[in-house]
Amino acid sequence: MNVFDRSINFDALFKFSHISASTQEHLKRVYGSFAICMFVAAAGAYINVVTHLFQFGFLTGLGALGLMVWLIATPHNRETEQKRLGMLVGFAFLTGINLGPLLQMCSSVTPSIIPTAFLGTATIFACFSLSALYARRRSYLYLGGFLLSGLTLLLLSSLINAFVRSTWLFTAHLYVALMIMCGFVLFDTQLIIEKAESGDKDYIWHCVDLFLDFVNIFRELLIILGMNENKKKEKK
Repeated sequence: MNVFDRSINFDALFKFSHISASTQEHLKRVYGSFAICMFVAAAGAYINVVTHLFQFGFLTGLGALGLMVWLIATPHNRETEQKRLGMLVGFAFLTGINLGPLLQMCSSVTPSIIPTAFLGTATIFACFSLSALYARRRSYLYLGGFLLSGLTLLLLSSLINAFVRSTWLFTAHLYVALMIMCGFVLFDTQLIIEKAESGDKDYIWHCVDLFLDFVNIFRELLIILGMNENKKKEKK
């Protein structure tokens, strides 16, 4: 028997039989909105880098936070759908602008850091998302408590490091934060599925969850790659 004669059944590969048809349609909307957010955030980041708007970072940060609060406060229904989509696009744009200073810093070190970090983030996000989608339902929801505890420890370590100024603690913080954000991709993806199965079809807010996971992973990778590149230059 020639194993090379076997064909791949792509229909079976992308078949999620444990997820209902309505939830699969919901996920299509979530990831479609996510793609729009990525495009708009990239445009915002590019505009910031080109026009040097990073000096207004505090104002754009407040704007992004305000849009998020407004989005939460606005109920999800057909009448408000277009308005909430506008809020989502504005939030993604301001989030991209807020990445400007970090992108500028990484670009000054080595421009290749940015595409490397993006490809790394996209690969990580895709792998963990597919793991959550293919896994048995609710199998990763137990991570919620561990992830929230991890975030609390990260906050405490940041407060401590504000006084001790330890490079080792800062580096450990970055890698632990990256692992926690990867865990949130698993957790949030399965939580979205369970919410959709229970009747919560707010794909706009579910998109925000995944978008923030992606941005946080991207930010951590940018800092880690930037630090490593700096260390290489110092050794030379």
